[in-house]
Amino acid sequence: MHTNITIDALKVLDAIDRKGSFAGAANELYRVPSAISYTVQKLEEDLGVEVFDRSGHRAALTPAGRYLLEEGRSLLEAAEALAHTTRQVAQGWETRLKIAFNCLLPLEALFGAIREFHALGVPVEIQVLEEVFAGTWDALQSRRADLVVGADNVSKPAGQFTTHRLGRMPFVYAVAPDHPLTRARQPLREADIEQFHAAVAADSTRQLPAGSAGIFRRQRSLTVSNLDQKIAIQEAGLAVGWLPLPRIQPQLREGRLVALEVEDTRQDVDLFLARHSEDKGKALTWFWERLANDEALLAWVTG
Repeated sequence: MHTNITIDALKVLDAIDRKGSFAGAANELYRVPSAISYTVQKLEEDLGVEVFDRSGHRAALTPAGRYLLEEGRSLLEAAEALAHTTRQVAQGWETRLKIAFNCLLPLEALFGAIREFHALGVPVEIQVLEEVFAGTWDALQSRRADLVVGADNVSKPAGQFTTHRLGRMPFVYAVAPDHPLTRARQPLREADIEQFHAAVAADSTRQLPAGSAGIFRRQRSLTVSNLDQKIAIQEAGLAVGWLPLPRIQPQLREGRLVALEVEDTRQDVDLFLARHSEDKGKALTWFWERLANDEALLAWVTG
C-alpha cells in the first residue's frame, strides 16, 4: 500500500519545528533551504492539505501540520528503534531473551545478573517467567523460554539441550510452630502425616507430564500456584510439606516454621542451567556465563 508520508518528510518537519525555521532545518540536515522547501511542498501536494500557514512573517504549522508532526514523531522513534535493532541482530544480539526460573529459587536470585546486563547498555528485552516442577523443561522445549535457571534432572525431556549443574538443593519438612505434628513423636511416620493437608505448588507444565513430590497416597492436598504461596499456607498452619531449606532460613530462625524429622526423607534435588544446544545468541551466552559463576545464585541453591 502506497503512502504519501515518508520518513524523510517527517524528519524535515521535525527539524523545522525544533530549529524554528526552514533555514535552521536545512543547516541541521546538511541541505540547501530550497530542498527543505521542496520536501514540504511535495508533502502538502501528496496529502492535499496545508502543513504550514505562510500568511504571516514566518511559516507556522497548521493544526493539521501539528497533528501530523506529533503523530509522526512516534513513527520516527519506531524507525530509529527498528534500524538500531536490525544492526543489533546483525551483530548477534537477540531482540528479546526469555528466562524461566524454577520457583524453588526466588526471583531476586537473578537480580544481580540482570542489573549487570542492563549496565551494558544493550537494548535486549528481558522477559522472566516463573515455572513449577516440569514447567521449567516444558518452557524450554516449547520455546517459551530461551534459558532455564534451576531445571531439575528428573523431568528432563528428550532433545538437544546443554546443561550446567548449579548445585544440590536440600529440603526439610516444615510446619507452623503450633501445628499438631510438632507434638508428635519423631521421626514422623506416614500415619502421622496423612491426616493433614499437603501443601502443593501446581506444576506449570503445558505439554510434559505433570509432577509432584513428597505427598503420601491417602493425603489430601491444598494446591497453590507457586512456592511463595506454598510457604505462606504452611506458615499459616493450613497445610504441611517439604520446602527447600535455602528459601525458608528466615522463617526457621524466627520460629515461623519448624523443621521436623520424617521417616521417608526427600532426596536433595540437583538444579541446572539449561538451554537449547544450538542457540548461540550473545545475550544468552552472556547470561549463561554470568549465572554459571554466580556465587549468590549458588548460595540460593545450596543454602
